[in-house]
Parts: sequence; C-alpha cells; structure tokens
Amino acid sequence: MRWTIKPKPQPEKVATLSNDLQVESAVASLLVQRGIETFEEAKTFFRPNLDDLHDPFLMQDMDRAVERIETALTNGERILVYGDYDVDGTTAVSLMSTYLRTRTDLVATYIPDRYDEGYGVSFKGIDFAHDNEFSLIIALDCGIKALDKVTYAREKGIDFIICDHHRPGKELPKAVAVLDPKREDCNYPYKELCGCGVGFKLIQALASKQGETPEDLTEYLDLVATAIGADIVPITGENRVLAYFGLQVINTQPRPGFEAIIAQVKKDQLTITDVVFIIAPRINAAGRMKHGNHAVELLTETDYSKAVEFAKAIETYNSDRKEEDSRITEEALEQILEKNEIERYTTVVYQDSWHKGVIGIVASRLTETYYRPTLVFTKSGDKLAASARSVSGFDVYNALEACSDHIEQFGGHKYAAGLTLKEENYEAFKQAFEDVVSNTIDKTLLTPEIKIDAQIPLSDITPKFYRILKQFAPFGPGNMTPIFMTEDLQDTGYGKCVGDGTHLRITVKQNDSDSFVAIGFGLGEKLPLIEKPKTFKAVYSVDENHWNGQTSLQLKLRDIK
Repeated sequence: MRWTIKPKPQPEKVATLSNDLQVESAVASLLVQRGIETFEEAKTFFRPNLDDLHDPFLMQDMDRAVERIETALTNGERILVYGDYDVDGTTAVSLMSTYLRTRTDLVATYIPDRYDEGYGVSFKGIDFAHDNEFSLIIALDCGIKALDKVTYAREKGIDFIICDHHRPGKELPKAVAVLDPKREDCNYPYKELCGCGVGFKLIQALASKQGETPEDLTEYLDLVATAIGADIVPITGENRVLAYFGLQVINTQPRPGFEAIIAQVKKDQLTITDVVFIIAPRINAAGRMKHGNHAVELLTETDYSKAVEFAKAIETYNSDRKEEDSRITEEALEQILEKNEIERYTTVVYQDSWHKGVIGIVASRLTETYYRPTLVFTKSGDKLAASARSVSGFDVYNALEACSDHIEQFGGHKYAAGLTLKEENYEAFKQAFEDVVSNTIDKTLLTPEIKIDAQIPLSDITPKFYRILKQFAPFGPGNMTPIFMTEDLQDTGYGKCVGDGTHLRITVKQNDSDSFVAIGFGLGEKLPLIEKPKTFKAVYSVDENHWNGQTSLQLKLRDIK
C-alpha cells in the first residue's frame, strides 16, 4: 500500500480562512485542499442551497428539448421514456416518467433487456415505439453514440431527445436535442452530472416554464442522490447540492420504493455510502438478474404495500446476484492462475457461461485482488460482451480507444466502460490491451494508494473538530472522507484481533494525548507491528462509536506501518 500525503496548501490562505471562519487551521487546511478559499465558498460548501443550481437553459439544446416536449404535451402525443438498466438509467426513467405523468397520461417507460438487446438504445425499442404509436422518445443515461438508431427512428417518424453524460463520439446523433454537458460545444458550467442529473435539469427547465422552482421538485431528489452515489460521479458543485437534498428526502420522506428497501435492511439515517452499498445494489439487481423494469416499478410505485411486494422480489434477485458474483469471481481467479497470468499489467478473462448481469461486479472484485486494469468477458448473442474497470489514475476508456480496431462498440468513463467484440477478435484484443496498458501506465499506479489529507497530532481530534468534519458530508469523489496520518503512536496494551482474527482493535495514544479506540477492518495481520514497546504510524479517518447509549470518537484505521 502506497501512502501519499497531499501537498500542504499555502499557509497564508489557510491562516486567512481559519480566521474568517473561526475554525482550527487543520479544518481550514482541509477546505483549501478542496478548493474552498473564501468565506462565501465555505458558506456554499457547508450550507448547500437549491438556489445554487445552475440555470438549466445554459445547457446546449435545452431550449429545443423543452419546446419539443411542450409541443408533444399540447398535441396529445405519446411519449416513451427510455433508459439504461442500471441504477442511473432506472432512476432517470423513474424521475422523468413520474414528472411527465403530472402533465399527461400518454407516457410509458422502456428499459432494454440486458441480454436480448444489450446496452443503450435498441432497434427493438424503436420498433416497440413505432408499433405503439409513440412519436417522441426521451432517452436517459444512453443514446450519445446511437447515431444509426436515431436515424432509424426518424425514418419511422419518431423524434429523439437524448439526456446523456457519457463522452460523445466524433459525431452526434441527429436528434431534436442532445443534452450532454460533455459535448464540446456545451458551455454548461458543471460537467459531472450523472444521467439522472441531466434528466433532472430537463424537468427543472420544464417546471420553470410552469412557474415552478427547484424547491417544488425536491421530491425527485431521492432518485438523483441515488444515481449520483451509484454512478460514482464527483460529489462537488451541483452534484453536492443535489446529493445533500436528496439524502434529506431519503431520510425523511422517501418514496414508497425506497421506504420498503430501508424497512427491509432496518437502517436509519442513510449516508451516501449506505445508498451506494444498500439501495443501489438492490436496484441494480433487478436489471442484472431479471429485468430493469422491476426497478422502475419499485421506484414509481405510490402504494406502499405494493412497493413492499416489489422490494421483496428485488431482495431475492439481490441474493441470487451475490451468489453468482461470488462463484464467477472464484472461477475467474482460478483462470488467471491456470493461465499463469499473474505477472501481466492487465486482467482479461472470459467464460461463455458467465452471467452477463454480474461481470461488472466481478471486474471490480478482480481489480481489488490484482489491482490492474481489468476486463471480464462473457458470451452475448453471437458476440462477446465485457465490463471494464480501472485503477485510480489510469484512463481505461482511452486504452480501449487505442484498441478500437478489435472492438465492435464501446462506451463509458475513465474508470468503468463496456464493450462488445467478435469472438474471433478476442485473443488479438487481449494482447493489444495488454500492450497498450503496459506501454502507457505509470507503474506506480499498480500499487493501491492511500491519499492522506494531512498529518496531525491526536490532540487535534476533539468533539468540535469532528462536528465540523461531519458537515463536510456528503462524501464521494472530489470530496472524500478526510484521511489523516499520525506518527509515534503506542498501543496502551489492549490491542487484539477480533472477528475470526481478521480485524484489529487497539487503543492508541500519542505521548500524553487522550487515548482513542481504533478499529482496523482486515488489518488483523498487523498486530505484531503495534505490540509494546513499539511505536508506529497509522492512517485513519475519524468516526463515532455508539455503544450502550454512549457516543465516543474512534479512529477507523486504513493502514499501519
């Protein structure tokens, strides 16, 4: 594990902000590291406000999209809301269809079948629209590369509005409107929205024409916050505002579908992390194991008792998903050993029977094991389909682009992507991917890294310090949980392994400081490093322990040296 301490911010900036906010320099330093240097910027950070959301009409084509939808509403046209089968897609479809149903009954939803149609806009979906007399399709979280599909739809008299956040190709589809902040000609101030976030900007624009403000749309923000967490987009700027208010909705007035999931897991006061690990996998499980329609049914259901039934079904899909991904991960690890591919710069594995719905999760698990750019392939129709995952700092999308001669189609982001190719091109692609990565990756990126915000003495950790740290939430990319490093620590003699010996529980102090309980999940093997009279250094975050009605601060260990 590499420990990297982030550069110290300029002392003058820290001193000025510390004085202006009346906070310790350790807090001011964390803020300046996050680009927050003035009282006003700190106010925006600590007190998110829906008034801070940008004007949706700053997005390229927004006026066209609104005009086309208003025409459809006025003329009584049938509108099909189309989205991908993952969390971002199903939440976006739920958001858009729920909003449009407040204006018209002529709305239906369409989620492609992961196995039959694959990712994104499909010819089958367009045929469905044509057969059922839909004249407008609003595509969410997909469509930016669907040039041939959009042309096909136009020939059938169907218009498209695309709301996407993936990187466009060289050419844009010939849609009525293409909303994507990553378009090169789009001057929208915030580029990191997820697909559901782009959908929210569209309903914000539509609502503004009705004299409504973002405050009138807060009931939709539970969906947006869930998509932000699940899609691992930065929780900065506009996403921070949307996630902040979305979490409030989840924790105070969740829609029946969320309420039913939360009731099953018996959890209160969810954080973004809980959304990522509790809500998102269950929504995803529908599209992975059965069909994404089940997720949309759950998220749009208004009757709580029906939502409970949907949630029970989804819980079953989630259990099945866990079994599948454990089995396939095991088989993939065996394949790597059998083929003697441990020393490579990439992991590329393939088995024709692997469940297409879980290969993305398996790719993440393999990345945790071998920590290198990873692709997991399975058979999909007459082609092979793969999910790609990367390591921090390496752009897997660019690497795939460099291998595009061997690929049928691909799309995605810097750290996660999907692709299809012909089976006969698999071995050539596998070698090309290995060559590209081995020639371009900085080799230090192949060792997992802990980024440390600051080195601090234990005496800095006070109830006031932690109260302010809590207000840094919601945490996520661009605003991660603060990580600290402290040297010259000693265990007070109570260090032990817990949980089958895999976890570490110690009580630490530094010189004459107060002592803190520190928990290290998966760090049981480090026990010899802390046994008296040794001193050691540790990397950790600060959190609270609630026990027997008492609350105390504790350290959550990340590593020890």
